[in-house]
Amino acid sequence: MLQEETTKAPADQPPLPPSSEATDSPSNIKSSPSLSPDLDIALSDSVKAAINAVSTSATSLTVSAGVVAAATTAAQEPSDRNNDLTEPPAPGPIPPPKNIQATRPYISSPPLPPLPTESVVPTNIQPNLLSPRDQEAADQAILEGINAFFNNKFSVARTSFESHARDDLLYSLWLSAMAVIKAILSNSAKDVEAAIDALNITYQFADGQVQAASAKKPLLDTVSHIFSNLMGTNTTGLPTNTAPLNHDELKDHPKFMSNGALRAHLIKAECGLLMSLVHLSQESVLGYLKMGFNLRRAYSSYSLVWQEYKKMGQDFHKYMDSNTVSAVQFGIGSVHLLLSSLPPKILKIISAFGWRADRNLGFALLKLCLESKCIRAPLASMMLLSYYVLLASHAPLVLSKSLIQPAVDCLLEARQTYPNSIFFLYFAGRVSRLTRNLPLSSQSFEYAHQVSLGDWAEVAMGSLASYEVALNLAMELKWTEAADAFATQVPVRSRPAFCKFFHGACLEMAGNRSEAIIAFAEAGKMVSKGASQIDHFVAESVKFYEQSGYQNLDLSLPALEIFLLWNLLPCMLDSALEKCLRMVDESLAKIYERERQEYQIRNVEIAPESSPPHYYNERATLLLIKCSILNALTRSNEAIPHLNWILDNKDKITYAKWVVPFTYWEGGVTSWCMEKYERAVELWHLALGVSGYTFEYRLAIRLNLVITHALDLGIGVPKASLEEASKVDKPEASNSTPLSQRVKRWSLPGNILSSTFAPSSTTSTPSASAQPSSTSGPHTPIKAPNAL
Repeated sequence: MLQEETTKAPADQPPLPPSSEATDSPSNIKSSPSLSPDLDIALSDSVKAAINAVSTSATSLTVSAGVVAAATTAAQEPSDRNNDLTEPPAPGPIPPPKNIQATRPYISSPPLPPLPTESVVPTNIQPNLLSPRDQEAADQAILEGINAFFNNKFSVARTSFESHARDDLLYSLWLSAMAVIKAILSNSAKDVEAAIDALNITYQFADGQVQAASAKKPLLDTVSHIFSNLMGTNTTGLPTNTAPLNHDELKDHPKFMSNGALRAHLIKAECGLLMSLVHLSQESVLGYLKMGFNLRRAYSSYSLVWQEYKKMGQDFHKYMDSNTVSAVQFGIGSVHLLLSSLPPKILKIISAFGWRADRNLGFALLKLCLESKCIRAPLASMMLLSYYVLLASHAPLVLSKSLIQPAVDCLLEARQTYPNSIFFLYFAGRVSRLTRNLPLSSQSFEYAHQVSLGDWAEVAMGSLASYEVALNLAMELKWTEAADAFATQVPVRSRPAFCKFFHGACLEMAGNRSEAIIAFAEAGKMVSKGASQIDHFVAESVKFYEQSGYQNLDLSLPALEIFLLWNLLPCMLDSALEKCLRMVDESLAKIYERERQEYQIRNVEIAPESSPPHYYNERATLLLIKCSILNALTRSNEAIPHLNWILDNKDKITYAKWVVPFTYWEGGVTSWCMEKYERAVELWHLALGVSGYTFEYRLAIRLNLVITHALDLGIGVPKASLEEASKVDKPEASNSTPLSQRVKRWSLPGNILSSTFAPSSTTSTPSASAQPSSTSGPHTPIKAPNAL
């Protein structure tokens, strides 16, 4: 475990430049409107208060671009148009969220030119010979650019990073990191290519410094490291045969690798780590392969620096500057946290490393990096927030109750230094959505977009924020507004086919059938070769609608189908869910009536030309949507007969192959909500056994997360699997502890960020009167009449 002490600068070293926004602590933030009264997620009062505090900026600062400009002009000293608003107006009632692009299209203001990628690697690279203390003093200058970046002054930050990008590795790394963040925000192929090019330049620059310092990894250590991994004696992938030097050895002034060489190795590793994050965001098999290659390359350098760090023992601060130590913490922690979230299906694609990711180690190192307040602290905050928010979004009914509070705690801590950063405002919007406060979520996204206008992040953040607001509008069942919002996304998003498809789905839900059909047809033509999982889903859906000439569109609810696959139904209010439930029942009734009419023909005509009715695909999809809605409404016992019907007829479901594995997933959620935890894990394992369907890797990630969560609780895992898993993450609660107590006491690793998981105990035992009949009703196909 890394030491928690950090290196302090000498007394004569200039202090860190003060941040003008550092005074905006949570205690000084004005109160915002409380959460919705019908919020059914069990959050503590402290969590609610924290979420309201985090979202204050989005609630009280939702002003038009003209107001921002007027406030800036009225200031005594003109400054960057994106300066934070430190005196927000008093919060009032939350207005209905507006379509951002209807107010002002974000592409109307020409953005700054993109980051240069045609730069060449600096020639005649010299080794970095600065001592740790001199390096810390030299790093003070880059803090100006980092603070400007997280205070939304992107042009200032970029100018600062570019000024020394060809002679200082850290400046080059942060310039590349800007390109990476933009690529992940926009998911544009052009931005992704620019980010990879920028990282390659920085990587070659760092490798040049390593070569100049003659600081390569000894061959003997490399062989020993590989052997220990293959033999299974090293579960973390870090060198384990290196012991700290004793007191006598340290007295002899041992020769460690220079601080500049260690720094170059770490920046090489960070380039590989950032490349892997970019490739992971593509959600493709090729992206997973590239991610694995870059993670392997990164971890090789991290292991070398870790080995040197262990030799230094308690005196590491004499040989390494504080920012280099934080780079070790951030890099190794991020790799372990990332790999611990990936399922075996993806790990098999990227080729197993020979060691297992240690989630506890990842949390501990990232937390140490966060507490150090060094250069990489804001990146550690973003990494932890991404972990919490993405995991909770993958399985809201299982994980969100445990992950919301640590996410809010991390968000509040980050806002103490950067209160109005658009990145943390974006996470505030995602957290508000998980708590089912959609108006507040939309306002967070709107404000994040408004403060980015006219600068480097305008296009990327504007596109992302508009997309998130469009999702919120659809989840509020404002179909016409949502359709207009998605229409504006088609020309600017990296996946226009999906936005066009969602546009058509909203038009269909709004009753505009003719326009919806045109949108679906256009969406099918937008799918390109080498498409992602999402594009495959669009192509399959459009093809299915076209088979019936769009005559069976009445029997489908495409927008609710997207809500199901994106796990958005648990984030909707009960009133909206009840409306969705009525829509599903109406569509099931239409299938029932269609079958009745078609079988009636067979009562009066011998060998009719029409085929017997076959609506298993439509009925199965609708029933699965209904089960998800019932789970979100805490009426899980009513979902059982519908789940059984799908599984009983799984061989007849030929179109949507994803329905069966997602039924196992939803069945596991149903069992979990009914506190039948062992059965839930069994059903999730059955889902893992299905392959060859759309969204296979997305569901595999979701399943891995909930199964790992159950393992942490010691629930429903076979004895052999428990023994094997205990080598990686030993559950905190022993098997001798009663199950009810184990479920209610789950803490995140290392007591770093803790929360309480308490499954709903209000679900009643299903009774005969509460369960709909499994042999009658609109979800049951009409049988053919008996032969005469």
